Amino acid sequence: MPNRVVLNNIDHGELTVAIRHGAAFDDAVNQVPILPTELEEAQREFPILFHRRAGGIEAVALLGLDRDENLFLDGDRWSSRHIPLLQQRGPFSIGLSDGGEPMLHVDLEDPRVGSPDGAPLFLPHGGNGPYLEHVSQVLRLIHAGAETAQAMYGALDAAGLIQPIALEVTLDAETRYAITGHEVLSRERLAALSGTELEALHREGFLASAFLIAASLGNISGLIERKNARRRAA
Repeated sequence: MPNRVVLNNIDHGELTVAIRHGAAFDDAVNQVPILPTELEEAQREFPILFHRRAGGIEAVALLGLDRDENLFLDGDRWSSRHIPLLQQRGPFSIGLSDGGEPMLHVDLEDPRVGSPDGAPLFLPHGGNGPYLEHVSQVLRLIHAGAETAQAMYGALDAAGLIQPIALEVTLDAETRYAITGHEVLSRERLAALSGTELEALHREGFLASAFLIAASLGNISGLIERKNARRRAA
């Protein structure tokens, strides 16, 4: 069971956290949510697709073709230049105080917490250590991204840009994958937007992101290369 507490330098002045990734830390997944605050980095690495859920539309990075397959995970490290923000946060999260202010929490039950080879969270004479500074920035980006995600994805959807598609990935003559249950940002619809529609998205600050998401679909070829490399190595 998680044991999330508010992090502070009095109770946790000597706390260390191991900077680790791997299947044990929920990195062995074939897709992970992507937030607007990381789109520029994420679109260089991963195909970005959409899910429709009860709470709205969610953007996800496609990481693998089989269940629990992350083709960007090599043992205990990511081989991509960008690690999705939700996977970077480790045992940390943001919780709200009684007054509604965001507070940094740490899960004391996470196996990375208290590791002898972990990074110290606080400096010996006060102040945050480099790792905690990094985590704080990651959580700020997560918090900001979560606040803008539905507005952005909703606006893209209202413009008719997010559309169902049947994606078929062919590895060889005998092996094909049908990627179902997802939608994509249509390049054709984006190219056909009127000047008024383009101006509206630009005014809201979402137009550049639309082009980034559309461009990310070119990464499917890289995903195929990674999958075939895994198959050859098996």
